[in-house]
Amino acid sequence: MWTAAWPVTAVFVLSNAATPLYVRWQREIGFSKGTLTVIFACYIVGLIGSLLVSGVVSDRVGRKPVLLPALGLALAACAIFASASSVAALIVARLFSGIAVGAVVSAGMAAVTDVAGPERRRLAALLASCAMVFGAGLGPLLAGVLGEGVFVLEALLLVAAVLVVVRMPLRGASAAPAQSVPARPAPARSAPAQSVPARSAPAQSAPGRFAPASGAWVRIPGVPRGSGGDLLMGIAVFAPGITATSFVLSLGPSLLAGLLDTTSPVVAGAMAFVMFLTATGAQFAVQRLDRRTILLAGAVSTTIGMAALIAAVRASSVPLLVAAALLAGAGQGMGQLGGLSLLNSSVPPSRLAEANAALNVGGYVPAGVLPVTAGYLSDAVGLTAGATVFGAVLMALALVGGLVVRAGPPSAQRKEA
Repeated sequence: MWTAAWPVTAVFVLSNAATPLYVRWQREIGFSKGTLTVIFACYIVGLIGSLLVSGVVSDRVGRKPVLLPALGLALAACAIFASASSVAALIVARLFSGIAVGAVVSAGMAAVTDVAGPERRRLAALLASCAMVFGAGLGPLLAGVLGEGVFVLEALLLVAAVLVVVRMPLRGASAAPAQSVPARPAPARSAPAQSVPARSAPAQSAPGRFAPASGAWVRIPGVPRGSGGDLLMGIAVFAPGITATSFVLSLGPSLLAGLLDTTSPVVAGAMAFVMFLTATGAQFAVQRLDRRTILLAGAVSTTIGMAALIAAVRASSVPLLVAAALLAGAGQGMGQLGGLSLLNSSVPPSRLAEANAALNVGGYVPAGVLPVTAGYLSDAVGLTAGATVFGAVLMALALVGGLVVRAGPPSAQRKEA
């Protein structure tokens, strides 16, 4: 199970490795803060486009046919980043990175659950989520130290991930182990035959194979009937959290440059790393709590974090900016863990990759739109005013997310996977 999580970490190292280098590229190539956030958002565009197909394809044909091409695109992105000398090259590299990440958050995270088996589904959600945020934080730290050389190291990490995926014990239409994960919860022995939905028959007739929902191959991902409330609660907290961390990743280096009068990639990379390290630590700290408490804690953390961001830009305070980043990281981590845990507990393996994709679409759409808006607003009225408006809007969204969780179904209070 730990090995199965490695491709998630490897690809997410790439996802944010460019963060400390944006200020350098901005100076050398010459582009505005608005263009910078567009470059960042191209990653979101690629990711969402990937999520529209990767979850469904993974559930139908298997995890490996989705993961291996994604790792190939990630390797191509490394090569483009390492030699980038134009905005167009950065956009293509970010687009490729987003496509690879979209495949990993749907198929890769589902593969961790497949390997873990039904008795360890909650642990699998924790491990997959931590693999994601740890990789996302490790990339900026390595880039801050190594500069463009980080992409050479990342290529080696991705090659290792390819070897892991090739050897991963996955099989069947859903890429799940034949004996470890059932297609549907088994009905009671005394239940009449009619109590089992007809659509589950193919899964029972072929052990280790599943019957994913029919429909278009490219579509907005969703969840089975009855799991919509769990998905909504996860998105309500995960979306503000990941939008907050996306702002820190895209415009955080510019804020630091203004506050500290430095463009050192090490400083920007260290702040991003600590932000995601906090996200990882927060998930381990709250893993034994019930899911509703985890989600409420995530909403509170994001709300306070955005208040700290507004105070930081108003007071030109680096400690407050770092505090905002740490709280944003914790908010994303807890929102992500709570959302994944809810889906792991309520969605059958035959739809799990698509459900993971749905959670991430809901999170990454605002994470792409709001930071870009803040970037162009900052060009027009100044970074302080732009960051203040962004922080206020996200505070409101996080508060609404907390209210959604409070009003959610009682199933979120269960601790068991």
